[in-house]
Amino acid sequence: MKLNSAQVKQTMTQMNAQVLPEDHPAVPQLNSVFGEHTFFVDTAGLKVLEPAETADKQGQAGEVVSLAEWSDPELTSLRPHEPEPTGVLIMLEPSKH
Repeated sequence: MKLNSAQVKQTMTQMNAQVLPEDHPAVPQLNSVFGEHTFFVDTAGLKVLEPAETADKQGQAGEVVSLAEWSDPELTSLRPHEPEPTGVLIMLEPSKH
């Protein structure tokens, strides 16, 4: 899912990762492989958020999904794999009521 700037800020407070800026040279290729997303990288690899349902309906949430892992110890090359849900939920917007 594509996040707006407020959602990116909320995500960054809950996830130990860096966001790839839209003007990063890898983003067009990542979009062509994985679809339109806001991409994050951490020490394990490449992540995105996918919409998630929350049981308590406290607002909009996204589940962290792993798309690729680092293939070298210098963290310079990614090896894609099938999308793997991590079970980690990020709260994006609080409930309006």
